Amino acid sequence: MASTALRLAALMGPPLLAAAVAVGLTVATMLPGVAFWDTGEFQVVAPLMGTAHSPGYPTYVLLGWLANLLLAPFGEPAFRLNLFSGLCVAAGAALIVVLVQRLTGRAMVGVAAGVGLAASPLAWRLGTHAEPHALHLAFVALLLVLLVGWELARKRQAVHADRWLVAAAAAFGLADGNHSLTLLLAPSIGLYVLAVQPSIIRRPRLIAACVAAALGALALVYLELPIRAGILRAPLVYGRPDTWEGFWYIFFAQQFQGAVSGPLSDLPRKAADLVTLANQQLGALALFLPAAFIVTLGRYPRFALLTGLATVTTWLFSASYANADISRYYMGPLLMAWAWLGILAGVAVELVLDVAARRSHESSGETDRLAQRPRPGQALALVLAALLVLPTVLAIPGRYRQLDESGDVGAAIWVDAALDRIAQNAVVVSWWSYSTPLWYATLVQGRRPDILVVDDRTMLDERLGGATDVIGRYLGQRPVYVIRANDHDLGLVRARFTIQPGSGPAANVYEVTGTVKQGS
Repeated sequence: MASTALRLAALMGPPLLAAAVAVGLTVATMLPGVAFWDTGEFQVVAPLMGTAHSPGYPTYVLLGWLANLLLAPFGEPAFRLNLFSGLCVAAGAALIVVLVQRLTGRAMVGVAAGVGLAASPLAWRLGTHAEPHALHLAFVALLLVLLVGWELARKRQAVHADRWLVAAAAAFGLADGNHSLTLLLAPSIGLYVLAVQPSIIRRPRLIAACVAAALGALALVYLELPIRAGILRAPLVYGRPDTWEGFWYIFFAQQFQGAVSGPLSDLPRKAADLVTLANQQLGALALFLPAAFIVTLGRYPRFALLTGLATVTTWLFSASYANADISRYYMGPLLMAWAWLGILAGVAVELVLDVAARRSHESSGETDRLAQRPRPGQALALVLAALLVLPTVLAIPGRYRQLDESGDVGAAIWVDAALDRIAQNAVVVSWWSYSTPLWYATLVQGRRPDILVVDDRTMLDERLGGATDVIGRYLGQRPVYVIRANDHDLGLVRARFTIQPGSGPAANVYEVTGTVKQGS
């Protein structure tokens, strides 16, 4: 019984240690509540099981809905969704420990890689607020663990080795249902599978099982869109995914098509930007990254093929994509970089032990040098693990100050002021950044159900025209307020209507008081 407990502790202890560090860092700096922009949207659609903007993120919505229920003791729904992101980062850190430990046999080196990943600026920041990219991190780590598990099971000639590959295919489908970035991994996964088992092309049943697992998982989660948009209409629906045209519009993210240009152009500049990003995320360890990949290529060539090609593909896409915060798209490559660094440390342990064992053999004439390995091996692994994570540990105080969102209550203050200003039964003609916290207050918290928030997206989906058309439709029937994105859009409103600004935090909430007289 005691031996079983010790084995379980040895198995679960290292991943849980890295996860605990990740949770500690993210919770200490976590956004305390609702936010503007897309974060606010995810804090709404997950508790309501609504539909999010393209490509829909159904896996995130469904898991976020479940997380909101399970994390009910931990504050309001907005904070629970922020906490869900922190737990996703923790899961990614724990899985990297498992991955590195399987490849190197060194638990402490794995812990160092997991802690390093969790404390990197990008992963840490993603874990502080509601964010599907945090879940993407966890899925990428899971895919790597399952694929490597399949390769190792085949080496052992395990009876059910192929179940690992089918599980990886299902995880791929779920990951794609969370974020379309997953598709960038498809070429590298395909080549990896062929490298591990070239004869798989003559196993149609296994191929069919993998395709069915991936497409089945993807289809299952994407059913959430038409069901919640149509049959069981959610309070907040983006687009018209209850129609064929609307569904494919969301699924293929057609609103973002054309954002990628010249993926193979200006490669020197893009490479320089990638080096800058690596330095920002890894600090001094970025210098060891080329060596880490070369060592990985020599020791685990198929894993190097998988992660190297995935990194290049993601880099070429992300460096050529003009939309929002693109740094988040490098979460997968950052995770893979920490795996390479962990492998480098693990191989370094083995090389030092081999040299020490040879010298011991030459001096003592002993033949069994392997018997001398365990104790010095563990000590050396601990030392290298400490060196691997040391630059990250030293950077934590500065990163803490930079990434701390625990005092950011700007959105909550704005919402309170806006709701105090807005009259009963009012219509608010808003735009995305401010629509999302208003939706959270009215739909999730139920604070002002009398308010109708009409976003620019609502105008498009319901064919209402522009902001001035909506104002003209409701003015005289209900109180009307307007929030615009910039001075140009506000000028279009002023050309037709008289408006009165608010004060304080709600200064951008304008009350529409009448129409502009012609010729005045």
